Amino acid sequence: MAPSNELGSSTSPYLRQHADNPVHWRQWSEAAFAEARERDVPVFLSIGYSACHWCHVMAHESFEDEQTAAYLNEHFVSIKVDREERPDVDAIYMEATVAMTGQGGWPMSVFLTPAAEPFFCGTYFPSEPRAGMATFRQLLESLTEAWRSKRGQIDKIGRDVVEQLSARSHPAGDEIGAETLERAVALLKADFDPVDAGFGRAPKFPPSMVLDFLLRHHRRTGSADALRMVTETCERMARGGMYDQLAGGFARYSVDGQWVVPHFEKMLYDNALLLDLYTQWFALTGEPLARRIATETADFLIAELRTPDGGFASALDADTEGVEGKYYVWTPDELREVLGPDDAGWVIELCDVTGTFEHGLSVLQLRQDPDDPDRWDKLKSVLRDARSRRTYPARDDKVIAAWNGLAITGLARAGVVLGKPEYVEAAVRAAGLIRDVHLDESGRLHRTSRDGKAGTAHGVLEDYAAFAQACLTLLGVTGDASWLTTAESLLDRVIGQFVADGTFYDTAADAEALVWRPKDPTDNASPSGVSLAAEALTTVASLTGSVRCETAAGQALTASAALAARAPRFAGRALAVAETLAAGPLEIAIAGVSDELLRIAITDSPWGTAVVQGDPGLAVPLMEGRELRDGRAAAYVCQKFTCRLPVVLPEDLRHALRPAR
Repeated sequence: MAPSNELGSSTSPYLRQHADNPVHWRQWSEAAFAEARERDVPVFLSIGYSACHWCHVMAHESFEDEQTAAYLNEHFVSIKVDREERPDVDAIYMEATVAMTGQGGWPMSVFLTPAAEPFFCGTYFPSEPRAGMATFRQLLESLTEAWRSKRGQIDKIGRDVVEQLSARSHPAGDEIGAETLERAVALLKADFDPVDAGFGRAPKFPPSMVLDFLLRHHRRTGSADALRMVTETCERMARGGMYDQLAGGFARYSVDGQWVVPHFEKMLYDNALLLDLYTQWFALTGEPLARRIATETADFLIAELRTPDGGFASALDADTEGVEGKYYVWTPDELREVLGPDDAGWVIELCDVTGTFEHGLSVLQLRQDPDDPDRWDKLKSVLRDARSRRTYPARDDKVIAAWNGLAITGLARAGVVLGKPEYVEAAVRAAGLIRDVHLDESGRLHRTSRDGKAGTAHGVLEDYAAFAQACLTLLGVTGDASWLTTAESLLDRVIGQFVADGTFYDTAADAEALVWRPKDPTDNASPSGVSLAAEALTTVASLTGSVRCETAAGQALTASAALAARAPRFAGRALAVAETLAAGPLEIAIAGVSDELLRIAITDSPWGTAVVQGDPGLAVPLMEGRELRDGRAAAYVCQKFTCRLPVVLPEDLRHALRPAR
């Protein structure tokens, strides 16, 4: 007989949070559905993640309640899923939830037949009546009665949902060409908030990939509008409450339109993408704010998210001691107690401590640079020390391959551009963990690990593609050709297992069969797997001349073409890759070792340029025939199958890479 609650053995911290619930939770498995078939009961599927505030609320109200748990145990088989560990399962049932209710979110509460077909979907359900919402117990009782008296209708609903959603497809276009790129900028300009920056209305999420596209577009075309949207949005995000003014790192989003009050969870993927964005902004403009935020964000990743084995944890919780944001907010009296009246008064005015959150509490903002930077640095250190004595937010310390791939890429580039070799060292160490622990002998990538042990969930497309791009970035900054070997192996599996008839799927052909095979080109909170694949395949084609990878990259981008043309906010990474293709792409080979040539090659070339540095004879096709010049390191710049004469002087390389306008 299965144990009463199976979650204690999971590698997911989110699942382990529920290991002591009186609910007889099962992990996602065939055995759980077999139990539902044997008992002839429906399945209750609960999907969430560790940093989700309302997941905690529903757990406390319902899953920790003995009577509710007893009812669930008698009438349902209950399955708990960590959406970060099983994005394939999450994607399928989120699509069903949105289709059936018009909205989605977490906690996701889905009721399935024993054939895993959804017949009722929702999100949070309260334990007590609230604003016309049914209580969770009322819902359970209604569904139990319907299962008994309307079983035929329920089975038909489930079959119909699967049939209709599995038949849906995202229309593909031909390509994302220059006309589409210009149209995307125009659509983004129309959606841009001219007062508070960003796009659309509250809540506002950091539009990292869209801003990446706009920076690449500005570099290629000189568009003032593109750069203005980036500059204003990056400034507002960095100076508002969504950014941790004391220790660096960005919260998930701003609940208002002015970037003041954050939803306090800090996610690895957000900070990895924003690190890369601010690094690129600095590389293009030399903006001091960009350098500071990139540096502080990288320091945050290493100080607060790095695990003992060198990977990067998934998230910091929004809640502390059951209260959202408690770790981060301040009252004027607390500041006076810590700093004294004079310094506190200065900080209160500087950081707008005027009750910007709730209950007289405030998040710290920095709407302008302090008139006395040394004083602010000193007081910031005092406040950090005082805050460190508070209860620290819970950390989800599972290591996710895709998100670590994004962090590795961001840290490696920042290390070179900002002159911080420790960032490159952290990136190499994290990549070593993914390669050594997540990759098995068959070449299959496992999505997660914890405490140096790989989880059971197989990698999805975003894992393979993001880590492949990370390996290619490390090849460029370290000159270690083994990273190319790893990347090529990963991308061979992408083409062989994730592509069928030119369509990119999120799950491998040999992965567990679900009720339908997900494929979503949307760049949403993080880049889609197909956009990441387009990027990595483009890079490896530039490094090796692989026609197979170049063709596959073009196929990948067609999946996003229609979305890019009508809704560019949800195709940011695809548009960024298309900008790379429109610009060339560039390839730079540096024969010999020169920190300065490497820094200029990465800083002054468009993001997406394929860069490699190493001794002549390095086993990388782009390095073939590259020699030193008069005993000095030499940079070879190539574009569209044409190479320029090698240069040895940093200023000559900079001149070759900067567009003449």
